[in-house]
Amino acid sequence: MGLALAIAETSVFAFGLILFIAQLAAHGIGFWLGRRGATRQANPEAVGVIVGGMLGLLAFVLALTLSFANSRFSEHRQGSVTEANAIGTAWLRAKAVGNARGDAIASLLEDYVQVRADFVRANRDPAAIDALNQRSNAIQSQMWGHLSAIVREQPNPVSAALMSALNDTFDAGTSERFAYYITLPPQLFWLLIGMTLLSMGCLGYQFGLKKQASIVLIVVLTAMWTWVIIEILDLASARLGYIRTGTAVYDWTIQGFKGGVNIPPLPR
Repeated sequence: MGLALAIAETSVFAFGLILFIAQLAAHGIGFWLGRRGATRQANPEAVGVIVGGMLGLLAFVLALTLSFANSRFSEHRQGSVTEANAIGTAWLRAKAVGNARGDAIASLLEDYVQVRADFVRANRDPAAIDALNQRSNAIQSQMWGHLSAIVREQPNPVSAALMSALNDTFDAGTSERFAYYITLPPQLFWLLIGMTLLSMGCLGYQFGLKKQASIVLIVVLTAMWTWVIIEILDLASARLGYIRTGTAVYDWTIQGFKGGVNIPPLPR
């Protein structure tokens, strides 16, 4: 899958074009073999039953991989919402502590949410992603250091609540990082590609036996298969293509920080 990802990183459309041409080539080879097989009295009806079964199995594999890809996309999106909410809760509790260390944690969280947003929108650049992860770890270490001092100085429910919020923030960041690490398994990807090419070749063989070439319909069918496979690859790979979860939820959290925390006077 490395070569496929390398091509897709350059251009998803280039990968789709290569897959489209490969399917047409497989169909053409199958049609040529079918024309030769027609002279040996091959049974077109039996071949049609087999090809129908192969296409049905291919449709099942497409549905399976599409379901997997959609689950990955949902995990990315839900992970971003969970992490942004956790960061916002931790920021509010840090402000509620009411001392310099609480304000320091809140300030670090403001930097942290920006780093996490950059992580979500990053492309497939291992060096850049690693740098963002290291920055996240460094900020987490600083926040936990301030929290440790607060817990020792003020062992009360407020500091315990802040500790719980920060722990949830760190856990959410780890879950989001793992969700972006998991991609479409190479075995499932190549199974889909192999079955697609084999099915197109066998379909061409069937048409060759009947000596009937439906060029327009084959081009339409090939385009449909290619489109679905590209969408599956795009959905399953968080840092490829154009289907992204976005960073709006992080931006909303940053906007919430700008308002600060205003303590109103007690009513008379």
